Amino acid sequence: MNTQTKSSLRTHVAGRAQVAGRVDRRQLLSFAAAGIATAALPRVVRASANGEVRMAVLGAGGRGGEIARAIDTAPGAKLVMVADPDKGRAEQLAEKYNAQAVTDLRTALDSDDIDAVAITTCNHWHCLASIWAIEAGKDVYVEKPLSHSQWEGRQVVLAAQKSGRIVQLGTQQRSDPIQMQARQFLHEEKGIGEIKYVQANRLGTRGSIGKRDTPLTPPEGVDYDLWLGPAADEPIYRNSFHYDWHWDWNTGSGEMGNWGVHILDDVRNVAYQDEISTPNRIICGGGRVGWNDAGQTPNVHFALFETETFPTLIALSNLPPKPGVKGTWSVKGQMQVSAPNSGYAIVCEGGTYLGQRGSGKVVDLDGKTVRTFRERVSTVPAHVNNFVEAVRSRNEGMLAAPIENGHHSTGWCNLANVAFRAGGAFDAEQLTQASELPQWKAIMNDMTAPLSGFGASVEDLVSCPMLQHDPATERFVGEHAELANPFLRREYRSGYEIKPAV
Repeated sequence: MNTQTKSSLRTHVAGRAQVAGRVDRRQLLSFAAAGIATAALPRVVRASANGEVRMAVLGAGGRGGEIARAIDTAPGAKLVMVADPDKGRAEQLAEKYNAQAVTDLRTALDSDDIDAVAITTCNHWHCLASIWAIEAGKDVYVEKPLSHSQWEGRQVVLAAQKSGRIVQLGTQQRSDPIQMQARQFLHEEKGIGEIKYVQANRLGTRGSIGKRDTPLTPPEGVDYDLWLGPAADEPIYRNSFHYDWHWDWNTGSGEMGNWGVHILDDVRNVAYQDEISTPNRIICGGGRVGWNDAGQTPNVHFALFETETFPTLIALSNLPPKPGVKGTWSVKGQMQVSAPNSGYAIVCEGGTYLGQRGSGKVVDLDGKTVRTFRERVSTVPAHVNNFVEAVRSRNEGMLAAPIENGHHSTGWCNLANVAFRAGGAFDAEQLTQASELPQWKAIMNDMTAPLSGFGASVEDLVSCPMLQHDPATERFVGEHAELANPFLRREYRSGYEIKPAV
């Protein structure tokens, strides 16, 4: 196609867009094939004439239900479709809101009645569904974690930037006012001096997912090929089909991606003021112990993230103190006070900020609480409202969790998982020598001491050497890079490939 023809077609497209107020997915794909950049197309407001944003929820599990409720109460939004490869789940959720139920998310993407989508699928679908939706001209609210790998997450960011669509990550704590209040106290007021390090925790018990002798048959009514999407077609040996996909590397990101992304996103926001994208060095240890189940992701995982400023440590455990005992592991280390079990401690020269979902407090060097932070905000509806308002105004700048920021926060979790998967025999000396920070060695001791109660020892764990990461290229460099880089991009099934953005 010559330049004059492209120019004429672009003018024709712009005219049609101004009349129809939309460009559908098939048109966008045809333009791309013709060599016409979609970024050149007008950024039209996709909402209906009365300003209502008509939305589809893609994924009808527990999270899909929660997001559907938020959409239903969001001013200026309406839930009109629910898509899930499990036909029964799609119908059950859609019925609650008098919405249309479909099994194939592409039905929603091809629909002229849909302005925006909320992606609440399994983790392995997040990026492909986002890219397909962006290509279809939809605005996107996608649940955390954004990606299965940094490479595919970057393709979503590039697609969003090129298209001009409104794309938000579902890290809803970004819509809690206390985050910015704490940032101001720590950085502008210098309320407790300079930051020394951060300790992040996800200490929450879970149970075994079981181990079958024969592969699990997907439930009746599930389009299994569609459920798999970009993931490999591998036999499933866990007991439950739904939810427990979290603990399989093929479809999930483990507890680090499930809960860790919330906590590490808070740390990036409050402690680093979003000035650090991803760490430049990482080392970790961990394993899956005590259960002998079909899960692959660690239920004990601890990592040290080094940055250009101060380090962050994270301790993750899904085990109780001892088998059959209620409670969680104690991972206080050498801190004056313990970080919340699902939260973080920003340790400063003059005290510590303790943050968790919905609240925060400051303690001085004597352990006395000197300030508290709390607002009566239901963060999921607030976060969805923020997205809807940005879609209606076409103001990407008002998003609480813009997609590139969410990509960086997801990256901390992806890198921790890569470090675990790149690990070999547990090397306590190598881990200890990685940092002179006393808290790091103390955390290692706290994370390994309870193992004996579960019939395990450090010999059942793995660890990796210190890995060098380049935030600019989003690849590992230097010594040991060959151990980690193979995990930065997965193989995709035919028909469900994520292709490099052009």
